[in-house]
Amino acid sequence: MPTTAEARAKHRIAALEDELEIMRQERGTKQRKTTYYIAQGRAIRRLVILYASLEDLISENDHRYEDQSEDAATQEQDRMQRGYIELSRALPWLHGKLGTLEYEDCEDMLKKLKKGADAARGDDTSCLKDLVAAWVNQTFRPSPLIQPDDKRSRGFASEVCGKLLCPAEWDWDQNRVKDGIRNRTSECIVSENSWPLFLYENYKVNYENLEEGLFKSKLLVQAFKAIFTSPSSAKEAEGDGDGADILENNRRARRKSDQAKVKTCVHFTLSNISSWRTVDGDFDYEGFWNNTVDFFEDVPGPVTKRRIDRLLEWWTRKIFGINHREDLTPDVVSQMSINTLAGQRKALEDATFDSD
Repeated sequence: MPTTAEARAKHRIAALEDELEIMRQERGTKQRKTTYYIAQGRAIRRLVILYASLEDLISENDHRYEDQSEDAATQEQDRMQRGYIELSRALPWLHGKLGTLEYEDCEDMLKKLKKGADAARGDDTSCLKDLVAAWVNQTFRPSPLIQPDDKRSRGFASEVCGKLLCPAEWDWDQNRVKDGIRNRTSECIVSENSWPLFLYENYKVNYENLEEGLFKSKLLVQAFKAIFTSPSSAKEAEGDGDGADILENNRRARRKSDQAKVKTCVHFTLSNISSWRTVDGDFDYEGFWNNTVDFFEDVPGPVTKRRIDRLLEWWTRKIFGINHREDLTPDVVSQMSINTLAGQRKALEDATFDSD
């Protein structure tokens, strides 16, 4: 039976409305995915790796399982594989997604993750630029003071920043060293192959034992707190932490990549370079990152490993305080007031029932 033009128009309008609703839903779903991936990507530069690309980490992991040869991996390949493992821990859903998404969808996902990662790195360095200036001014009282909005007055041109950036094997207070660094002579090359003074506890070095006090400076503790807990928590860096969220965040303080990220960002904020880059003069930031991660992960034996574990425990205590959850055995808990009260209530209930 033929339909009228009006009926056909109504059917067409209804079909178009259905198509429009589907398009709205798809657009909403796509927007939610974009927001989710960008938000998840913010963890990558903080918790996983600061420089290497996601594609390189994924490629190395694929290579490990495709190539079953017994050829020894290079140090760089081992770093990439450890990075992929950390990536899977930080984003546990990612490994499965990589195996199910189409190539174009996978590329789009990685692009959004990288956008979030780079945005977080920019936010962190911008935040620390102001905070580090305030902390240095408060601790050292330099004259003139370090200006939070002016990077040109930092670096080796600044007396206090120069001292903090000075390699541990040299004495900044010696004019020969200071002039050599500022004039960039061949005898005083500042590179990623030296530990800067700002990494050391009380900013002092034991030349007979360069590991003593390394990675225990107040400046590092303040920077870690500012990035991973809150800027306000960084005001307290002398004693142990207050224990907030310790069960969840204990693992965060122990992640070697977190430690390396903080040290690299602090070095950048003390320097006079105005924008993030890999190389500053003779100093390679990516090499510095790798050296820091290797200090924690590439240890010569169990004795050094125990010292690293003690250092990470120190960091856990400084950031999140001390907890004794492991001492809360069932016997101990049974004697605490909540369980005691429960027993008293039950006894009272039983006594009342028996009397009736």
